Amino acid sequence: MDRDAFVRRLVRYQVWWLIAALAWTVGCAPEKPPAQRWVDDEVSFVAGGLTIYGTYRHRTDSPAAPVALLITESGNTDRDGDNAVAGKIGTMRALAGLLSDRGVASLRYDKVGTGRTGLGPYARRPTDVGSSVYTQGARAAIRFLNGQSRTDPNRISVYGHGEGATHALMLATDTSPGAPKVHALGLLEPLAGRYLDLITARLRGDTDAAVKAGRSTPQQADEVMASWTAAVVQARAAGTVPAQLPDGLSAILNPANVKAVVESDAINPVALAMLVPAGTPVLLTCSDTDGQATCQAVQPLAAALAAAKLDFLQLKGVSHVLKDDATDSITNYAKDQPLTPQFVSALDNFVRL
Repeated sequence: MDRDAFVRRLVRYQVWWLIAALAWTVGCAPEKPPAQRWVDDEVSFVAGGLTIYGTYRHRTDSPAAPVALLITESGNTDRDGDNAVAGKIGTMRALAGLLSDRGVASLRYDKVGTGRTGLGPYARRPTDVGSSVYTQGARAAIRFLNGQSRTDPNRISVYGHGEGATHALMLATDTSPGAPKVHALGLLEPLAGRYLDLITARLRGDTDAAVKAGRSTPQQADEVMASWTAAVVQARAAGTVPAQLPDGLSAILNPANVKAVVESDAINPVALAMLVPAGTPVLLTCSDTDGQATCQAVQPLAAALAAAKLDFLQLKGVSHVLKDDATDSITNYAKDQPLTPQFVSALDNFVRL
């Protein structure tokens, strides 16, 4: 065999051996560890005789880890943020996913009157459902979460959306025996004042706009405001409502809901915010196009949180349900959109605190 033929044969052999060796190495390489697995467990807990159902999203292979309690919006809005009127909005379901992507477990639940929880023992006495029942549910939820073996009790955060932010504040300022410590607080498009005061301000804005547009006379606007103001005084003083209210106002305040409205109105979120322990990380959001939580309306709440470690996120062109939509139209709430990147970016930093 000549020298060139021998070299070519040797090279072919070495190439074959290298390929075989690589194949053997790949085939025998140790398996990669499985990816972290997140599960959504259906759970339940009891608050004042009411069984509350929720979704506990957590890793199956995790030691004690940061966790978050998610408290949804007012009205017939379930654990996921889906609403009986507006449809599958999904704000809290999306938030749970964002948190797990960042290593934070979560619990979201159907508050009384919604989802699988329903009214339970309140079915025969629905007028007894007031703010205290919702707060009782929130307190039971955070205790349930604190009791899970994979919960780091020093890293419990609470996120409340809309009226849910008021109950989040209640938990953050709870000094009752056995109350878990809230490490961080997310107040997302919150109610930033007493309930009836907020409605009064919005009604005044609507009546002024109607006069300006020629849809109403100044006298008619004054009569509506006078009727509503008298109704607020009566509700706060006696827990009742007038027999007659101008068309539309009876849907806001009526004998069926006056107990719940008055209980909610008795809670002042600004006063609660002043009691949040100093140094608590707080993510507070508002939007220039959210009719329920404009940045001007939320400013007093931000001022009350001066002692906290506050990130005051002033969103642009975002709806009440944290989606990019400058119209803030309820007809768009259930559109299949992610939460605004403005919020997601802030969340990236907040979960590290």
